[in-house]
Amino acid sequence: MSSFQIEGGYKLQGELHPQGAKNEALQVICAVLLTPEEVVLNNIPDIIDVNNLILLLSHLGVEVTRLAPGSYRFKAAVVNLEYLLSDEYKKNSASLRGSVMMIGPLLARFGKGYIPKPGGDKIGRRRLDTHFNGFVKLGAEFNYHHSENFYTVEASKLKGTYMLLEEASVTGTANILMAAVLAQGTTTVYNAACEPYVQQLCRMLIRMGAKIEGVGSNLLTITGVESLGGCTHTLLPDMIEIGSFIGLAAMTGAGITIKNVAYSELGIIPRAFERLGVHMNLENDDLIIPAQEHYQIESFIDGSIMTIDDAPWPGFTPDLLSVVLVLATQAKGSVLIHQKMFESRLFFVDKLIDMGAQIILCDPHRATVIGLDKQVKLRSTVMSSPDIRAGVALLIAALSAEGTSVIHNIDQIDRGYQNIDTRLNALGARITRLS
Repeated sequence: MSSFQIEGGYKLQGELHPQGAKNEALQVICAVLLTPEEVVLNNIPDIIDVNNLILLLSHLGVEVTRLAPGSYRFKAAVVNLEYLLSDEYKKNSASLRGSVMMIGPLLARFGKGYIPKPGGDKIGRRRLDTHFNGFVKLGAEFNYHHSENFYTVEASKLKGTYMLLEEASVTGTANILMAAVLAQGTTTVYNAACEPYVQQLCRMLIRMGAKIEGVGSNLLTITGVESLGGCTHTLLPDMIEIGSFIGLAAMTGAGITIKNVAYSELGIIPRAFERLGVHMNLENDDLIIPAQEHYQIESFIDGSIMTIDDAPWPGFTPDLLSVVLVLATQAKGSVLIHQKMFESRLFFVDKLIDMGAQIILCDPHRATVIGLDKQVKLRSTVMSSPDIRAGVALLIAALSAEGTSVIHNIDQIDRGYQNIDTRLNALGARITRLS
């Protein structure tokens, strides 16, 4: 298990280039299974979760060629379906939650998809019902083998239908979408997730020959086609990393420019940070966070305490609530953080309390933060990263704290952030990776 040793208290200065979007990468890489033709994907982040998914596809028989850093060519002309029943597949795919999105393409093209219960962040219950209920509505037969924690779906031919999703699941929408593009007839998906990454997947599938209407809305209409062809697709910059960098700049009092952010795709994210008093300027497509000694949390119009909560897109993404919470500890004022979508995601706040933050954990979903206005700095400590987003939030806290902190289990951070220590050290941070 690797660790970070962080000397806090240094102001960072310079430019950061966001990586390709992790969540989009997991979707579009699975989509290459829909065609025997070549698919080229650009701006793929070099992170553990994505690299493991690419390796899993190569073991399945997909030809994978690395064209340049961040660019890959995939050709799924031959897929070894027997590998899906192997112990090696069960072990490797179980450690990667993104592998669940292989089922939709496999079911659509080959009539069968198998997956063990996937892993991922330990942030509470993350049901797969939306995925499998959607496949069943399309005509698949579903089985769950309890003794092996193994899911199977099979269908001789999928048929289009109407479905109302019980939750606007991003991965569920992506999975159903990839199954429906090769189904007979028309599929209508209501209460679909409409995150930019789902929109990107739709655009990629359309370039491959799919017929999809309603892109960007929560009502998708998919007319099935006989087959799909190849395409070239470029991923968006990672909006979660961009939000993390905004929080990092404010917490360390740094002047940081985040390059090429695809601002039009960031939605409400910049406004959420502005509510905490963070100033930012947009020049061309670069987001400039000027050095700022203090930042004050807004109140609502009636004077009541600010609440920042998560919601399906275009609401505020739950992946950034950990960063917002850390940022609020050094703001002026108070804020209620309401994490509605995952019941275990706020449990990392005990580590921030150990660092001197004033936080009241009201229940598993709500935390009240009383900002210290940088009058009392966080103090260094030893802690462990529980998941990707809490891990980077703790890293930001450590960078702003006095003294030397240690974060264990940083493999969690590496799952979602590409060479984060090297990139931040280039701006003046002092992070040492310990094995």
